Amino acid sequence: MNESDPALAGEGVTALILEVFRLNGRLLAAGDRLVAGLGLSSARWQVLGAIALAGTPQPVAHLARSMGLNRQGVQRIVNELADEDILAFRDNPHHRRAKLVVMTAKGKAAYEAANRLQKPWVDALAQGVAVEDVTACQRLIETLRVRLEAEADPE
Repeated sequence: MNESDPALAGEGVTALILEVFRLNGRLLAAGDRLVAGLGLSSARWQVLGAIALAGTPQPVAHLARSMGLNRQGVQRIVNELADEDILAFRDNPHHRRAKLVVMTAKGKAAYEAANRLQKPWVDALAQGVAVEDVTACQRLIETLRVRLEAEADPE
């Protein structure tokens, strides 16, 4: 692909987007299978991951934004997980109504168990893939995500 030809680059990005859509579906299905025995789904696992990666308790709106999802969908999952004592709500000193979401001991155990299952699975998936290719792909996807975020929130 010629870097200086936007039309060719656009065709390549279109093909990449279609593959990302297909990959997303396969990843969700594989994730569902991987963590089903833990009472999780890919969506639930993703919420737990967002909470863990945040480092500090966050309200649902912040978690949803970090995941690139809408607040209502994340709120539904958070409520389900809270009903199952996997997550809990804490008072937010910065906002009276937007509670902070935290993992309970049960939630931390489920998240850690999911990560233990994920490690050998992802290592097998990555077998034979060049680290340089993974790094280049990750950089490209991040660049596209950042551009889309800038379009959506042009402050």
